[in-house]
Amino acid sequence: MIKKILVSTLLLFTTSYAVEGITPTTAKEKTAAPIMTMTDIHGKTYKVKGTAEGLDIEGLQGKVVFLEFFGHQCPPCLASIPHLINLQKKYKDKLAIVSIEVQGYDTKQLSAFAKEKGMNYTVISSKTASEVVDYIQQRAQWRGSIPFLVALDTKGNVQFVQAGMLAESSLEDLISQLSPKATEKNVTKSTKTTTK
Repeated sequence: MIKKILVSTLLLFTTSYAVEGITPTTAKEKTAAPIMTMTDIHGKTYKVKGTAEGLDIEGLQGKVVFLEFFGHQCPPCLASIPHLINLQKKYKDKLAIVSIEVQGYDTKQLSAFAKEKGMNYTVISSKTASEVVDYIQQRAQWRGSIPFLVALDTKGNVQFVQAGMLAESSLEDLISQLSPKATEKNVTKSTKTTTK
């Protein structure tokens, strides 16, 4: 099921400007242009560049990225935190989780919240990532429902978009599908099949 969603999600993300009446050429130019910043609760600033097929987040290249939008008062978001903590521990070398809080906490409030919850991944207030939030709203046609996940492969291409909570096992499957080793295995299998 996740594989089917991957294909339709990529199509949605890369064609969302067409809905607004922008031609494909203009859309390609428009999606490659934005360079934004977001600053985490520890003061680290990330440059984020919009690309035709996703996002290039400075320092996270080569990793699967879960860009999650959540709220401090959202029950499903709160229920997801332990799953994200577990996944970040288990896949720390190939996964980067970036969670942007969108229910109004500033950096100081969010820092205390993250410490209390034991969040071991990148946490950012929407107040220090407003351009990124606006960009995702446009590109993924996100209407503000949370939790909201945008999953990027190791090349920064959007491969999955989901509104609502996913089980930890589904997130783990997604990590496997977006990891380079999984891609190499699929290429190897298809090569073996065609050479028989």
